Amino acid sequence: MHCIAIACLASVLWFGIGYSIAFTEGNSFIGGLDRVFLLGIDRETLSGTLPESVFAMFQMTFAVITPALMVGAFVERIKFGSVMLISGLWLIVVYAPVTHWVWGGGWLAEMGVIDFAGGIVVHVTAGVSALVIAIMLGSRKGFPEKTLPPHAPWMVMVGASLLWVGWFGFNAGSAVAADQNAGMAMLVTHLSAATASIVWLVIEKIKYGKPSLVGLVTGTIAGLATITPASGSVGPLGGVVLGLAGGIICYFAVDLVRHKMKIDDSLDVLAVHGVGGATGTLLVAFLAGFRDGGTGLAVGMTPSSQFMVQLIGIVSVGVFSAIATVIIVLITKALIGLRVSDDEEIEELDFSHHGETAYRL
Repeated sequence: MHCIAIACLASVLWFGIGYSIAFTEGNSFIGGLDRVFLLGIDRETLSGTLPESVFAMFQMTFAVITPALMVGAFVERIKFGSVMLISGLWLIVVYAPVTHWVWGGGWLAEMGVIDFAGGIVVHVTAGVSALVIAIMLGSRKGFPEKTLPPHAPWMVMVGASLLWVGWFGFNAGSAVAADQNAGMAMLVTHLSAATASIVWLVIEKIKYGKPSLVGLVTGTIAGLATITPASGSVGPLGGVVLGLAGGIICYFAVDLVRHKMKIDDSLDVLAVHGVGGATGTLLVAFLAGFRDGGTGLAVGMTPSSQFMVQLIGIVSVGVFSAIATVIIVLITKALIGLRVSDDEEIEELDFSHHGETAYRL
């Protein structure tokens, strides 16, 4: 319910103002209002060589998925209205401006930051903001001792498989053409996901003696998140290296957040998406020119200078996302509250908030 409702809300907001402030000319920090309500886009309007309607629709998919990613960090304990208000405000206040900074010609683009398909724009923003919301909301009852594993691991696998295939659209599609760059982006995306999946499997086998299906597909998502910013810049070997790095780093990030820090980020949004996206964003500085298939660094950059630009991008966007999210959550709490009652949480939100149950047996 959260994800499908956010998809609808984000689509309408993107039409209303999001696309305009992300992709029209303004200043280094925010776009203008030339495309409010998508005014000026008709059947003949182009964005580069594409119909602008196609470009606006493609970018809408990123705007839809990014706030929906955050839901995984705070499920089963937040009011539905709060999810909608936070997501709508966050899309306009955080996502659209950061998109302008990186993809819309803003100040990070001017610095030469590399983020082909959303390591910073999607995964750092969502990962940091999700953690902030999870902390401000508090943990589920009984966390971490009494939280239950997924009731049907095969369904988790099906969902991850849909993500895996759909990710080709994000990463290869970010070439904005059906060409060699799109083909390479799709190839390295697949290799990174496959490598990280195996890494997660091996770590679980060594640590627990039993590799799990849920663990394996968590590795899949870690590999996908890690390759995302670099998918237009690295070759096949770079894809494997990023999958290896993402699988290892994200695995231990999950352990840090969930078990050592005891933060109830239910689906490991920060540890998998945020840390994975940041890892790929940093490592692209050293892998973009590495062996066959790499496209090289930004003009005039060395690996060290590119690394510093990438680091500035991660830190600045992370800090901005955190501060803005704290303000958004405080506003939401003041207006409609955040957390469901104890009885509603025990009864579970399917029924208490939506009058439905997942199964009628």
